Amino acid sequence: MSWVGIGIIAIVVILILWAISVFNRLVQLRNQVKNSWSQIDVQLQRRYDLIPNLVEAVKGYMTYERGTLEAVISARNQAQTARSQLAASGGPTATSIKDLIGAEAALKGAMTNIMALAENYPQLKASENMQQLQEELSSTENRVSFSRQAYNDNVMFYNTSQQQFPAVLIAPTFGHHPVELFEVADIQAKKAPKVSFT
Repeated sequence: MSWVGIGIIAIVVILILWAISVFNRLVQLRNQVKNSWSQIDVQLQRRYDLIPNLVEAVKGYMTYERGTLEAVISARNQAQTARSQLAASGGPTATSIKDLIGAEAALKGAMTNIMALAENYPQLKASENMQQLQEELSSTENRVSFSRQAYNDNVMFYNTSQQQFPAVLIAPTFGHHPVELFEVADIQAKKAPKVSFT
């Protein structure tokens, strides 16, 4: 075998090893994105599970605020539906993320309304059950924030790795495409709902 033949085989082997390395790195980053999304998903479910408890806790006190309670339940159901559709689509896509963000913004607005109304009921504010819910909701909001930050960091690394040369040449061939960040566009929606009952 000639030196030219050996050189060509060496170049082909190097290119194959390079492609395998790029592929493995992109798979690792994609899996980190999926894992960080699952952490957001867990925290969103935790929030959705707390909302019926909140509604039950305030229902007896807010007899004249039925519309506000129904708005919270409706917003929760819409957010859960958007989350379920996102899961059914195989994970975050541009459309499913936007739908979830919109539903989450509506839910935060409804939660803000119920918390503001709860301020008008001193017995409710003093309730031990309500204070526990306040603590749980506050903790959950923090966890959602931290999970969203971790997700966005992993998305940034994954998207950047796909766009860097030479990975940009083969990433689409292996089925790697940019992933949407989980960003809240509405300034009001970015504010955590107030849950203070002290």
